[in-house]
Amino acid sequence: MLARTLRARSAARGLSFFRAYSTPNDPVKRDVPQTVSETNATPTSSEGSFDKVLQESVAKAEEFRTAQAPNYKGTWSTSQQARAVAMQGPRFEQTIMEDQPRPYAAIDLIHKQPVRWTHDRVVSCDGGGGPLGHPRIFINVDKPQICACTYCGLPFAHEHHRAHLEALPESQLSYPLAPKGDPAEVDVSQRITNEPLGQR
Repeated sequence: MLARTLRARSAARGLSFFRAYSTPNDPVKRDVPQTVSETNATPTSSEGSFDKVLQESVAKAEEFRTAQAPNYKGTWSTSQQARAVAMQGPRFEQTIMEDQPRPYAAIDLIHKQPVRWTHDRVVSCDGGGGPLGHPRIFINVDKPQICACTYCGLPFAHEHHRAHLEALPESQLSYPLAPKGDPAEVDVSQRITNEPLGQR
């Protein structure tokens, strides 16, 4: 029992020592090795996902490696690790960064969804139902504001408050009041069946 306790304490000390010397507040100035290799600029004969020779400039690769998402600069959650920190080390040295998956940030895409206008005081949202949806919640739209679903972020508002919301400047609105033809917009009705657990 004593040996186990001593082992746990020494492991904890080693972990704290590791954290102390691997944080950005490290008092010792250390050289950060370049993650993207300069050999990426040398054309190779194998074909990439874009049907062209695998070749990429170091500056462009570094830009792709450090950008969190194509439509969002930095992290959007405190628990999220920056892409520049996650994609470093020898594993990514000779990687064509343009070919790596870079999904769009949903936090920006959800604010392109137009407001769903309703004549009811309370609306329900289940994200479209089925396995891709979320638990059904009920949203009170009494107040003269845009009320978003706390799960998926879809915006709802009461038809009675339309004139008030349209009078506000666009800078005060976090969602568009009408469809604008953006490719990220989702149709109001995503349901393809009338079953309670039907898929979208």
